[in-house]
Amino acid sequence: MSKVIYITGGTKGIGFGVAEVLLKNGHKVAISGRKQEDVDKAVEELARISESVFGVSSDVRKYEDEQHAVRKISEKFGKIDVVIANAGLGVFGPVDELSIEDWNAMIETNLTGCFYTLKSSVDELKKTEGYYITIASLAGTNFFENGAGYNASKFGVVGFTQAAMIDLRKYNIKVSTIMPGSVATHFNGNIPSHKDDWKIQPEDIGNLILDMLNMNPRMLPSKIEIRPSQVKK
Repeated sequence: MSKVIYITGGTKGIGFGVAEVLLKNGHKVAISGRKQEDVDKAVEELARISESVFGVSSDVRKYEDEQHAVRKISEKFGKIDVVIANAGLGVFGPVDELSIEDWNAMIETNLTGCFYTLKSSVDELKKTEGYYITIASLAGTNFFENGAGYNASKFGVVGFTQAAMIDLRKYNIKVSTIMPGSVATHFNGNIPSHKDDWKIQPEDIGNLILDMLNMNPRMLPSKIEIRPSQVKK
């Protein structure tokens, strides 16, 4: 059955790859991004797969932006079944050199953004007994050098999502967090190439989410860790 799915940070990387997979499998997809021109470009590309795509500009760090995005998506498609909180960024370096601006950007985007997205969409999800999914990271349980800010934000996302799962089960809303390892995207200045073939691909996460949506409703994969099956070449 076709679902209406909202993906934050859907203009590139994981979000865009997930949108491609979901559209190819007959779902209706709405994406958001901070810059309208990026949203327009992504929607144009995704429309080659299916016309059941919609885009809206939203900065997840701003609650009013997410409220507006959810309202526009609901008006467009009539409902929202699934919300994928994917928007995120990372700045890496020694904790004593990490700027206040970079710390705040990561916490506000990666963690507070997940809360704002859920807060804005939870009434829609209650109506549809829907699904809320966060894209966290293996950095949400594994700390590493130069990762203090990123670790803090992703540890927070994992904890937030697990607690939200308990809070929302009484409404028959499913809540899961996906924790990927190395993914072949432009994250942290990387330029994807054949050298990244060993990494998880964005469409792999899309196929994982498709499997999650097709699971028997009585099953809930609350926390999923995924990593490349091969070592770096």
